[in-house]
Amino acid sequence: HTFIFGDVDGDFARAERIIKRRLHWPRATAAPMETAGAVCQYNAGSERMEVWSNTNMLNFVAWVIAGTLRLPPHKVNFYPMYTGGSFGSKHVISKVIAIAGALSKVTGRPVKFMEDRIDNLTANDSQAPDRLYDAELAMTSEGKFLSLRLHTIDDYGAYFMFAITGNTNMMSQITGPYTIDSVETGIKAVLTNKNQQTVFRGAGSDVGNWVLERLVDAAADELGIDGVELRRKNFVQPEQFPYKIPTGNYYDSGNYPSVLDMALQHIDLDSWRQEQERARQEGRYIGIGLATCQQRSTYSATEFWFHNPAPATGLTTTPESARIGVGPTGGMTVTLFSPFWGNSPETVAAQVVAEEFGVDPNDISVTYDSTYHGLPSAGPGGSRMTVMLSGALRGAAAKVKEKMFKIASHLLEANQEDLELREGRVWVRGTESSLSIADIGMKAYWHKFDLPPGMESGLEGSFTYDHPFTTPPSEDRKDLGAFYPIMGHAVHIPIVEVDIKTGDVKFLKYIAVHDVGTVVNPRSLQGQIHGGIAQGIGVSLYEEVRYSPDGQNLTATLNDYLLPTAPEVPTIEVYHHETPSPFTAYGVKGGGEGGRMVAPPAVTRAVEDALRPFGIKIDELPITPEKIVRWVGQAS
Repeated sequence: HTFIFGDVDGDFARAERIIKRRLHWPRATAAPMETAGAVCQYNAGSERMEVWSNTNMLNFVAWVIAGTLRLPPHKVNFYPMYTGGSFGSKHVISKVIAIAGALSKVTGRPVKFMEDRIDNLTANDSQAPDRLYDAELAMTSEGKFLSLRLHTIDDYGAYFMFAITGNTNMMSQITGPYTIDSVETGIKAVLTNKNQQTVFRGAGSDVGNWVLERLVDAAADELGIDGVELRRKNFVQPEQFPYKIPTGNYYDSGNYPSVLDMALQHIDLDSWRQEQERARQEGRYIGIGLATCQQRSTYSATEFWFHNPAPATGLTTTPESARIGVGPTGGMTVTLFSPFWGNSPETVAAQVVAEEFGVDPNDISVTYDSTYHGLPSAGPGGSRMTVMLSGALRGAAAKVKEKMFKIASHLLEANQEDLELREGRVWVRGTESSLSIADIGMKAYWHKFDLPPGMESGLEGSFTYDHPFTTPPSEDRKDLGAFYPIMGHAVHIPIVEVDIKTGDVKFLKYIAVHDVGTVVNPRSLQGQIHGGIAQGIGVSLYEEVRYSPDGQNLTATLNDYLLPTAPEVPTIEVYHHETPSPFTAYGVKGGGEGGRMVAPPAVTRAVEDALRPFGIKIDELPITPEKIVRWVGQAS
């Protein structure tokens, strides 16, 4: 299928320079520490299936599995469990649940099925894109970008479930942070006897960033323009937001020049370039990389079907829900309806609610509910949870506060407009008259006659937060709509030294500046970025799922599938530039995937820059020691 947005042929016809590259992105996999698993228990009397699984899309998987097990969806109950690391690999782990569920249904006993490492690496459905690109960037002789043309051959594996989203996902940010007037993207899906593709941290946008930045770096080299200045020349400017790209998606906000400036402030490029020259005279090869990339967040679900002119299920939103309850002693309980996952949702929830009510986060209990009792929840994925969860919590808090103010107004004999909530108390402005949250909670639960007439007892509020800004695709698919508009941005600058005799790549410094809007929990975000960069280094230098010509997986153990470990991951300096989103609660944007989405083009450029004396151009990943030694030998 080929999508065309804008006058691609016209823009290429008037272009003075066209940059062309053939690029290959390797098949990689998430390889979480804990593999996928499930415990299922079927009760023949009630015809109910209870499921304990580390899937992180339990509300979606529940009705998928119900059909597989020939049960009505309301007879399948998923309990939220610790997901741990998923990175996309535990979204739809239907195989392990189906196996355990079918065996439990047959035997009448609880059954546990847990992948071993070989299962996970060969059959988890967690392998990422395996793409060959013919990529072209049209521009003027001064380096102004005009149009982008990408044609892809993508090895989907033996069958596909989520593979297409890896191609549609990248369309949300296909032009990167740059003003590019038109886009053509053609996709050829090839089915082979490999494991199927699904989403892996970045979900195709990581590949898109790498391909676009490879073209930008090539453009800088061919024009003899400094890569920093070429990027500045083509940035979307702050006054242009919200900015609509050719595919129809919007970028909500940003200040790309300021993010780049912040990154450059934290690294003295002139000094490093001088050190690079000194090192070359000594026979050492230092390289400086730089990438300026987007990190889309908060998907709306239309990407699952807009490639199809007649979708079977036209999903258009990914809601998230929360419930806040205040007890008779003032204690607050927050209930979430997604599974546990690895980036501290309890901490985020407690922080948001504490800020809303002016209380200590330690006084808030956060719990989870099963799918039997749960409200709508799409679960973690697509860097959406902090955005969506904070919106749901603010909505639930507003309902609780509305009732609190009605009770306080009645008891304090004051107009609601004259009340304010601070420091865990409702005050009458300009007076010493107030009630604590505990006072109001006690009245709400046990003192019916003290409540306003007709008010029901209890003090709680639930809220389901829908996507804050989404529009549907046009019927002709010339406009895909706003489907991933909460857009972060990042600049990475790694410095490496390459040993041309051994092919070893050593990091000397790594700077990362991220703009994820309002930062809610800096420590959690820091962990997300560090982990993402480690995985980005992995796909850049080490990771590839390899198959023999007859389809045998040659990397079925961690002895063969090489992952970066602590010695291979450098000390990473992370800084934040906050440009709040105008569309989300608190101005939050997602940040869970940005590290992996930006590291590969930055690391690739750093290694290529180190090998510049040999005239080596890097068009494929991973950049293994064997390849480096071979390239240098061929160049010599």
